[in-house]
Amino acid sequence: MSDSKKQQCQAAAVRLLSRREHSCRELRQKLQARDFDPHTIDEVVTELQIDKLLSDERFAESYVRAKVHKGIGPVRLRQELRDHRIDDDTIQRYLQEQQWQQLAAQVRQKRFGAALPDSFEERARQMRFLQYRGFNTEQINGAMKQDDWD
Repeated sequence: MSDSKKQQCQAAAVRLLSRREHSCRELRQKLQARDFDPHTIDEVVTELQIDKLLSDERFAESYVRAKVHKGIGPVRLRQELRDHRIDDDTIQRYLQEQQWQQLAAQVRQKRFGAALPDSFEERARQMRFLQYRGFNTEQINGAMKQDDWD
């Protein structure tokens, strides 16, 4: 392996990380897509982790914050973080910090308005929407009972 290839790989990795946080898995995939050698990628990723420029912890924190801001619930977030190969302890730590039932109510209210549904069909539609967004049954039921979470 030549030093220039390693330097090119490092430069590409740092450029990617300068835009936003990445998980280790995601960064590896992006570097592989740029046709860098797998051994070089492993070396660069390890060095970036040692230098604390790459962290699955920071990625998880940033990812959860951004997705919560978009109204995504814990069920969907947990699966997306697992897809990024984030360990379950880290996932649990960042997911337990949120007020999920309150967020579910805010997401419902933003999408459908403050009034609670008066028909079974409309209630089912709103519940499916919240389920798609990644909220569990308890959070959805709580959101459907509350009409004001401000």
